[in-house]
Amino acid sequence: MFVVTLRFADKTKAPRLMDGHDAWIRRGFDDAVFLLVGSIRPNAGGAILAHNCSRAEIERRVQDDPFVAEGVVAAEIVEIAPGRADPRLAFLQA
Repeated sequence: MFVVTLRFADKTKAPRLMDGHDAWIRRGFDDAVFLLVGSIRPNAGGAILAHNCSRAEIERRVQDDPFVAEGVVAAEIVEIAPGRADPRLAFLQA
């Protein structure tokens, strides 16, 4: 499982790339890789909870985000090996 943070580096480019970024997010959900996407408050960027992929796959996927490719955000990927989980999230321990 991975936590990906996307912290703003150059917000000025964001408006023209938003449609591509939104399409990239949709693909992540469609591919059953993204579990949750949300904002880092206050207005600092975004975060993604991802699974069902390898480290190499998530790195490639993150590089495909137009925001990352164009320097709108700086990405950090943290890998987590779940040890305990609420029963509702037990599927993450597989």
